Amino acid sequence: MFIIENGLVLYGENMEALKANVIVENGKISEITKEKRTNVKKIDATGCIVAPSLINSHTHIGDSLARDVGDGESIERIVKPPNGLKHRILRESESEEIIDSMRQSMMEMLASGTTTFVDFREGGFKGLDLIEEASEDISIRKIVLGRHKSFFDPDAEISYVKNVTKNLLKFCDGIAASGFGEIREDIAGMITEICRKQKKISAIHVAEYEKLQEQSLKKTGKTEVERAINSGFDLLIHLTSPIRDDLELIAQSGNSVVCCPRSNGLLAVGIPPIKEIFDRGINILLGTDNVLFNSPNMLREMDYALKVVRGYYKDYFAPAEIFKMATINPAKAFNLDLGCIKEGKTADVMLVKQISNNPILSIINRTESKNIVGLIKDGDILFKKT
Repeated sequence: MFIIENGLVLYGENMEALKANVIVENGKISEITKEKRTNVKKIDATGCIVAPSLINSHTHIGDSLARDVGDGESIERIVKPPNGLKHRILRESESEEIIDSMRQSMMEMLASGTTTFVDFREGGFKGLDLIEEASEDISIRKIVLGRHKSFFDPDAEISYVKNVTKNLLKFCDGIAASGFGEIREDIAGMITEICRKQKKISAIHVAEYEKLQEQSLKKTGKTEVERAINSGFDLLIHLTSPIRDDLELIAQSGNSVVCCPRSNGLLAVGIPPIKEIFDRGINILLGTDNVLFNSPNMLREMDYALKVVRGYYKDYFAPAEIFKMATINPAKAFNLDLGCIKEGKTADVMLVKQISNNPILSIINRTESKNIVGLIKDGDILFKKT
């Protein structure tokens, strides 16, 4: 048991700023109080914001060893499976190199306030082994979505892929299909059905850029979003280029959407219509996407997202809503009992030096890793700088 004293607490799902103390006991936030406690371990948060730690809802940390490779090439040439540049690099790299680079990315996430990440794990069973080895002795929560090369085989027997999927799910939290440019409709439906029965996550990239939507319409008469919802996927990644009734379909389905604006910007494929998605009541999450393109730093992602949304729409967008996309929104999407500072929630907390009088903007606009002075996961103090 310990108490975090004298900080400015972002309380509850609406991130209300309160001068209060936070009591942590048995891994949970047991009480928010203005009273002091004696005979208990204390963490002095004077001058700090006490905030929920961050959740990175979409990463590909396997390509951490290929940082900034292929800049200026088309997105297809860089990442399209199975023979994109990154996939060739991964096949040619030693396991030790991949593991070491993934460890670096996990440490960078912790240093920048992220205690949970969701990874699209390439490489089949070996890929799952690599991330397990890489995360050994690193206290970060990972949600791993597996993938197998048979998903992309146009001639694969459905019975074989079904068995592979069931076996993969013994070792991971769900399945990460790439996109409808690589996966057959029958395999997509089979994957989501198995995941649903096992109460695991099914995720897919959709509408990342206009060309994919055009190809989908030409081939099937449906958008990638329509196909994803019809197939039963839970989590839709990117949604940079929705068309027709895509947003209405997602709103009706209750699906969550992960936007990766820095990645989309770097690849020059567009800006995700975050305000339009938000206005329809869709649960929006943020992710940093491939480490090949971006650092896995959610502080940078929030900063970019807020500014690009305001600039794109020439309108105000509340900073708190961006912050929720990195905290409570993904917690709800992944059924995690965290994401906000509230009694009964798992104690995933960061202590951040307050730089401005607006605590949310202080985090989004101005915080760097050096300003995160404490990090707590599951009630365990990972670090506290003096």
